[in-house]
Amino acid sequence: MTTNESTNLEPRLELRGVTKIYPTVVANDDVNLKVVPGEIHAVLGENGAGKSTLMKIIYGVTRPDRGEMFWEGKHVEVSKPAEARRLGIGMVFQHFSLFETLTVAQNIALGVDEPFDLQQLSDRISEVSHRYGLPLDPKRLVHSLSVGERQRVEIVRCLLQEPKLLIMDEPTSVLTPQAVRTLFETLRRLADEGCSILYISHKLEEIRELCHSATVMRGGKVTAQADPRQETATSLARMMIGRELPVFEHGAAKGDGTSRLVINGLSRRSDDPFGTDLKDLHLEVKGGEILGIAGISGNGQQELLLALSGEKPLDRSDAAAIKIDGHGVGHLNAAARRDLGLTFVPEERLGRGAVPPMSLSENSLLTGHRNGMVRFGLINNNKVREFAEKCVKNFDVRCGGVQAAAKSLSGGNLQKFIVGREILQKPNVLIAAQPTWGVDVGAAAVIRQELIDLRNEGLAVLVISEELEELFEICDRIVVIAEGRLSPVKPTAETDMEEIGMWMSGLFPGEEADNREIAHA
Repeated sequence: MTTNESTNLEPRLELRGVTKIYPTVVANDDVNLKVVPGEIHAVLGENGAGKSTLMKIIYGVTRPDRGEMFWEGKHVEVSKPAEARRLGIGMVFQHFSLFETLTVAQNIALGVDEPFDLQQLSDRISEVSHRYGLPLDPKRLVHSLSVGERQRVEIVRCLLQEPKLLIMDEPTSVLTPQAVRTLFETLRRLADEGCSILYISHKLEEIRELCHSATVMRGGKVTAQADPRQETATSLARMMIGRELPVFEHGAAKGDGTSRLVINGLSRRSDDPFGTDLKDLHLEVKGGEILGIAGISGNGQQELLLALSGEKPLDRSDAAAIKIDGHGVGHLNAAARRDLGLTFVPEERLGRGAVPPMSLSENSLLTGHRNGMVRFGLINNNKVREFAEKCVKNFDVRCGGVQAAAKSLSGGNLQKFIVGREILQKPNVLIAAQPTWGVDVGAAAVIRQELIDLRNEGLAVLVISEELEELFEICDRIVVIAEGRLSPVKPTAETDMEEIGMWMSGLFPGEEADNREIAHA
């Protein structure tokens, strides 16, 4: 679709002066937006820019305080998702809402508003999924599906409603490069058939490749309109954050190549009936390097993180399966491993990374108390406050002060705080899971540079991420986890996203012995 074609069409969706005010923030401030038939329209912005609130207003999850919404030229008020669906609006959320023990057809049936016959619904699922290049077996149980297949379920659930507008929230965050191409083909086919698509993503190169137009938001307001095909990723980022992105400086690492974190023959059965068993893992992370573990979610990352962090220690007989600076720690709990210089950024912000109702100062104390905050069993509140304030300042955490509750922060700002808290403790070994998950491009750049700085100081950094761009940007070496096994380790300069994407599907070379030999090289 060309810009002229877009201009000449009547809007399918139009927002005029939409405003949403919460007690502490103006989420949307006089927002105007137009989307025409057949258009793939990106909505860009930092964390807290107002994108999610705006999408929730369109889909009927949130009601605006002011403003109007027009659908195909007619004024409408959408007060709940069922009304949005009746208009022809579908939404695929970033986080899937599927029941593991139900079939594909049964999960989709839960979202069907009208009476249905399950067999007829199954036939429609097969027909629609194949028509759009997203084949699904309606009878398969969800727990047996890959993450990419689960996303297909969510998309097909929307396509069954024959939507006129499809909202996609971070749709490629858990997909391999090959799966992303398949998704883009589907979205282009939908657009060619006249479906409008609102596309939210932090991946600017994807937006440049896919989208016809973009609305940029900052601080709840629309600050720019652009044709992303005519922009660079850098210029789009500048529009989003209002300044130049920092240039990564890798520099020379001070490490002597000593192995700081060693995994030696780690095997473990998952406690989760739908989890993944770990199978004879061997890996070394050296001082002065960032080693990245790529993989599609659900291939053993959670089980590996529980074992490495000490949340689920191994038996004493398996102590040597995990070593930190030469000490066998497999049997030690999380606190004992932290005493040896390990810090950890978990994937889940709320519950594992932070306690929602507690203040940022109190959350600092949870893992940072070794840093002069506690003496003779007494808490030094001044030290706690100073640490929290330093974290907020250094990592640009936007909040109402260090006494603000963790749950009051946006997801991206809470992530910056958690990552900062662990980095400021100056560990010997840092393990970070999804360090920039849901974080905007500006904040992600800050976090990634901090990880590189740790590496430059000679620390060992292990990053587990589903963002291949992130891993190639910051890592010295990269390995893939698939079905509980590790691939060969490769220097990032000697591989590419295409190869790693194939390996993420489990198609990597060599027997286990070969993998072990390469991992130790």
